[in-house]
Amino acid sequence: MPQDALARNNVKVFGRGTQPMLFAHGFGCDQNMWRLVTPAFEDDYRIVLFDYVGSGRSDLAAYDAGRYSTLDGYAQDVLDVVHALDLRQVVLVAHSVSSMVAVLAANREPERFERLVLIGPSPRYINDPPYVGGFERADIEGLLDMMDRNFIGWANFLAPAIMKNPDRPELGEELTSSFCSTDPVVARRFAEATFLSDNRTDLARVSVPSLILQCSDDMVAPLEVGDYLHRELPGSTLRVMNATGHCPHMSHPEETIELIRDYLQPAAVA
Repeated sequence: MPQDALARNNVKVFGRGTQPMLFAHGFGCDQNMWRLVTPAFEDDYRIVLFDYVGSGRSDLAAYDAGRYSTLDGYAQDVLDVVHALDLRQVVLVAHSVSSMVAVLAANREPERFERLVLIGPSPRYINDPPYVGGFERADIEGLLDMMDRNFIGWANFLAPAIMKNPDRPELGEELTSSFCSTDPVVARRFAEATFLSDNRTDLARVSVPSLILQCSDDMVAPLEVGDYLHRELPGSTLRVMNATGHCPHMSHPEETIELIRDYLQPAAVA
């Protein structure tokens, strides 16, 4: 794989360990969202951060509307980074929609990954009875329509609702700012690829063990979604967090770190 993925995806590598720990950010975010979590793992792992094309400080010129119209394009970004650095035994830590990107990447090249850590994952956001995703299709279409009509208004409305923790408004403000710094056209396409996706049939094929971190009160991924994933994802471990909102790595980094560390400990001993 050409090294250009490292520049294209704004890849950063640091840490004193040898086993790679690759962090994949969620929709409307970038690698900076991991800053409260990565220091806890620097001594033991080789930390790899990146931005999806179209996010953060990635090379926007590399953005291809066709490639990124589905989550497969984002999974290819993950694999491109893995190939460029020739990573093996990867612990892939993924937030929100990146959890399904991680599933797709692990299904394509399972031999590259040792563990998946899925934070606030959902295989489908739209209700499909008896499946509970948390949203009606009309809700999602309304959000997409709002993005088209008033992108800044959409960001100011959605980001604090996703983040929760209203007693710490700076968290919602940071997420709003992150949403607003994304190219609106790119963000709109990523939103469509995210919120209209259905990855339920991909779950049964996953052979890489996974940790599901489910927040106790999350509008994006309600408790029923965590239970569904735990049932459908072979080799998964479910931990319901005290954390509320959809971004525990930002709002509750200590609990996030503790649960990831507990999960990875047996692997380190083995």
